Amino acid sequence: MSEVVIEVGDRPIRDVNEDIQAACKPGAHLRIVDTLSRHNLGIGLPPGANIHFEGSVGYYCGGLNTGSTLTIERNAGWAVGEGMADGHITVDGYAGMSVGAAMIGGTIHVKGDTGPRCGVAMKGGNIVVEGKIGYQSGFMAHSGKIIALGGAGESCADALWEGEVWVCGDVKSLGVDVQVVEPTAEEVAEVDAILEPLGLKDTSRDWRKMVSGQRLWYFESRDASAWLMI
Repeated sequence: MSEVVIEVGDRPIRDVNEDIQAACKPGAHLRIVDTLSRHNLGIGLPPGANIHFEGSVGYYCGGLNTGSTLTIERNAGWAVGEGMADGHITVDGYAGMSVGAAMIGGTIHVKGDTGPRCGVAMKGGNIVVEGKIGYQSGFMAHSGKIIALGGAGESCADALWEGEVWVCGDVKSLGVDVQVVEPTAEEVAEVDAILEPLGLKDTSRDWRKMVSGQRLWYFESRDASAWLMI
């Protein structure tokens, strides 16, 4: 199938997204040019298409993705892949705050650092960050894995539910109700299986696995101080 080229420029985003949706057939290859860091590009994409964004994109790129493969050539603004259900998003540079917010499936791979609250309220899927994750990443993550290869900022994994945050490198500080546990060999193998297709598997890594301490799961009014710390 031949490549489809779609120009963004100063066109209305609704028109751009309608063109992208119309071209997103299974197996289709799309090249989105002149992105100008515009917001809300490639929303609600269907399964099976491959979309390459030349340059940087703004907020919410790839939000609500249901199965397409997206590559962002440079940087991404806030909330890349928010609410995505399936598919794969690669950001070749930096990604802003709230990467993968509320996502329920698929994989987001950021080759640089991310801003604050990476994986906030995520409910499934995986986020792999080759650099450092920002302040309060993993906040209230219900499920899924955040895997950071370059360390983490302050208040890491704050108020986790059943999500997991895996960090290789320095962690500036832990969030509220976080428990650091020694992963089992089977759990490390699961993480390696996520990293291997990305060319990032390294069995020599010293992982820090963070899970919920479960103090906030059983809240009582007499223990209000725990919630006031969030």
